[in-house]
Amino acid sequence: MKPEKMGSPNQGIKCVVNTCHYYMSGDHCCAQQIEVQLKNAHDTQKTDCATFIPEGQSKY
Repeated sequence: MKPEKMGSPNQGIKCVVNTCHYYMSGDHCCAQQIEVQLKNAHDTQKTDCATFIPEGQSKY
């Protein structure tokens, strides 16, 4: 299920990916919830926000 896009930032989540559907100015994420993957990652470059949807596109 696609997370709801909130009208205010999800406090505590900083995001600089301004091409994401959930991006909010000021480097905030406004997804109701996020999912971060990769299981067994050993550094930040091995992680990925699975909630990302390109702006203007629908994941479903």
